[in-house]
Amino acid sequence: MPGSLEPLDIGVQIPYHFRCPISLELMCDPVTVSTGQTYDRASIESWVATGNTTCPVTRAPLTDFTLIPNHTLRRLIQDWCVANRSFGVERIPTPKQPADPVLVRSLLGQASSGSNLPQSRLAAVRRLRGLARDSDKNRLVISNHNAREILLSIVFRDTDSESSELTHESLALLVMFPLSESECLSVSSEPERVAYLAHLLFHSSIEVRVNAAALIEIVVVGTRSPELRTQISNADEIFEGIVAILKNPIAYPRALKVGIKALFALCLIKQNRHRAVSAGAVDALIDRLPDFEKCDAERALATIELLCRVQAGCAAFAAHALTVPLLVKIILKISDRATEYAAGALLSLCSASEQLQRDAVAAGVLTQLLLLVQSCTDRAKRKAQLLLKLLRDSWPEDSIGNSDDFACSDVVPF
Repeated sequence: MPGSLEPLDIGVQIPYHFRCPISLELMCDPVTVSTGQTYDRASIESWVATGNTTCPVTRAPLTDFTLIPNHTLRRLIQDWCVANRSFGVERIPTPKQPADPVLVRSLLGQASSGSNLPQSRLAAVRRLRGLARDSDKNRLVISNHNAREILLSIVFRDTDSESSELTHESLALLVMFPLSESECLSVSSEPERVAYLAHLLFHSSIEVRVNAAALIEIVVVGTRSPELRTQISNADEIFEGIVAILKNPIAYPRALKVGIKALFALCLIKQNRHRAVSAGAVDALIDRLPDFEKCDAERALATIELLCRVQAGCAAFAAHALTVPLLVKIILKISDRATEYAAGALLSLCSASEQLQRDAVAAGVLTQLLLLVQSCTDRAKRKAQLLLKLLRDSWPEDSIGNSDDFACSDVVPF
């Protein structure tokens, strides 16, 4: 392997020993393995994760998979980055070390021990939450030490009393992990636990409310039993609490993301969609639709389509002046999936009202639909074709013959 310097596109040469032998890229977190060779942490971890048990350079067996941070080399690399910043080289950040399993076990033991003072337990949970925020790897280490079961026991230790700061911190940490089916069952099968989460949706702290909604969504998605999922949806004021989160000011964007995930999960249960409508979900969805990011907008539109399938939902969306213009505007603007949901919602609405058919045509839906049938998914095309057929009596008399928008289309009137 050459020991000289290699030229890069940025016009600066990286010293050979600063490059990871696996990726050949500048090392950001150099670590040394048992053979004495140094690699970038991400590269050697990927190498070992794929089943390799030898050192990539020496081919000697790795007798110990412990990775020792090479702090001296990292500092040299950082100094080199600073010296070459005029060439566009950015200084690599000082990496945070992975959570020590021994420390994680100690913190979990401290948090779960009822004999410890509440402040001591709270400090342990906060330390664990800080570690969990740092990286996916830390969350895996924490999860592998029975953390979810411990946190569930803390969160639901006394559902009859007012929750404490320890409960709130434990809840915030718990929602950072996926729950197993049995763990979801331990919540969904206990009505008092579900009622407790619904109660937290009205807490004075927006963070507590959002974390309660996040756990509700995790449990609903992770519960297979339709009866138990329905039982969750039947909890007093659960829809009102979720809808209130969606109405939270945009200054707390996580509320929108968690709120729409929870509402969508609950609305998948057909029997309870009318409860979402009664709770004000329709106004919340339409009013906040422009504020959602792409993935969340798709969920919001999917929820709108689901609610349009019930009579009360269809009537509520029809009564909102912005429903049809927004849905028409969204077609072909966000994603294929968003377009499909918007077209499906419009199909339900226009099937229920001739006035909405005229409103959709006035909003320019014909142009959108004629483009849609040529460029989107099969399911979206089918919905567009059905909607075009439904709207044929509302088409302007000169729309086909005189409009450039339609002249390029191979779609003919039905």
